Amino acid sequence: MSEISRRESPAGDSSIRGTPRRALTILTFGYFVGFAGVVVYGPVATEFEELLGLSGVMLGLLVAAPQLTGSLLRIPFSAWADSVGSKKPFAILLGLSVVGMAGLLAILTTAYPNGLTIVHYPLIFLFGSLSGCGIAAYSVGITDTAYWYSADRRGTMLAIFAGLGTTSPGLFTIVSPFALGAVGLTGTYAAWFVFLLFGTIVFVVLAVDSPYFQYRKRGLEADEARARAEENGQELFPSGDAMESIRKAAKIRRSWMLTGMFFVSFGGYLALTTWFPVYWYNFHGLDLRMAGVVSALTFTLLSALFRASGGAVSDRFGGEETTMASFGLVVLSTLVLMVTSDLYTAIVATVALGAGLGIASAAIYQLLPQYVPEAVGGASGLVGGLGAFGGFVVPPILGLIVDVQGVTGYATGFVIYLLLGLLSLGLATSLYRSESTAVPSGTPVPADD
Repeated sequence: MSEISRRESPAGDSSIRGTPRRALTILTFGYFVGFAGVVVYGPVATEFEELLGLSGVMLGLLVAAPQLTGSLLRIPFSAWADSVGSKKPFAILLGLSVVGMAGLLAILTTAYPNGLTIVHYPLIFLFGSLSGCGIAAYSVGITDTAYWYSADRRGTMLAIFAGLGTTSPGLFTIVSPFALGAVGLTGTYAAWFVFLLFGTIVFVVLAVDSPYFQYRKRGLEADEARARAEENGQELFPSGDAMESIRKAAKIRRSWMLTGMFFVSFGGYLALTTWFPVYWYNFHGLDLRMAGVVSALTFTLLSALFRASGGAVSDRFGGEETTMASFGLVVLSTLVLMVTSDLYTAIVATVALGAGLGIASAAIYQLLPQYVPEAVGGASGLVGGLGAFGGFVVPPILGLIVDVQGVTGYATGFVIYLLLGLLSLGLATSLYRSESTAVPSGTPVPADD
């Protein structure tokens, strides 16, 4: 019996607000709104590059600024969500994004274009980092989605949340260059601010916590709240001490293996989402608008859609096998990108790279409850936070390669992901060889206590 039908049955508690479908819908919407911050600078990076006179490294740092907070805040906010539920931490992260976008808009309103200089770089970096706080809602939403759904459907629903939620950077990568030409840089960010503010308000009004936290907020003790939540179909529960869950996860070797793979898959998605517009513009000579369209259609949007289907693929073929195949695809596609200067060959390789990274990201989170069932919340924070940090670390390295090699560095820089893909393939193979000791994907996961 599905979660929804259980809640509608006589044994269910009609006082529970929301259903799994409603929770998944609003969590995905909120993540869509916040995750757009990934490309707060990427699609119009060349505009800031020319105005501020940035080097490759400084440009790489700027486009990666949202990933700094978007990755590191995942760990504490995931832990917090394990203590109070998802709604409050999620809403605060979106609120911080609103503050960051408001600060950036204030700078542009007062200084753009003639007064904007390299002196403003630290503030622009700071407000870009704040604008990326909504990215950190991933670990909050992914954990809450896991609480709403049973083990046999969890992989698919986690992939839907993550996949559809991560489509916003692709859409914004397409729209931003056109908006820049139509209403200017200030107008583009003004429209983004309105979108972000409206989305945050909608989330606050409609979001609901999982049944366990609803009962806890009504004053029930943990054991009683858990029993009532189990009657309403909830199978997975948080630990009594969120930080203890993180410490417990940190002691498990498989947590770090999954984190390493996620550093490459999702961290790679974040890094290359911001880097590809610069790559197409400078290496292949596309204009700014076309660079944004090609980036979105060949990588950012497609990778997110591949990720949305990755959970179903993993549920059918196994997470270990799926990650091995996906990282093999990453290795082959980055090898092609390193050696080709042909636009159409590069486009095909980019699609393959996006597929590999997207499906691998979904498969890794399908594996997480199997391999770290005793600390799902803590492992989610570690994997999502430290793994996503790859989105901040790699762009400056790519920029450094360009500073050293010139334009050819845009192609040879993919050697970074060739090497990381090989490393991840090794980790995935190691998990495959040890899968007999993992909790089967269809087995109910024990409580995180």
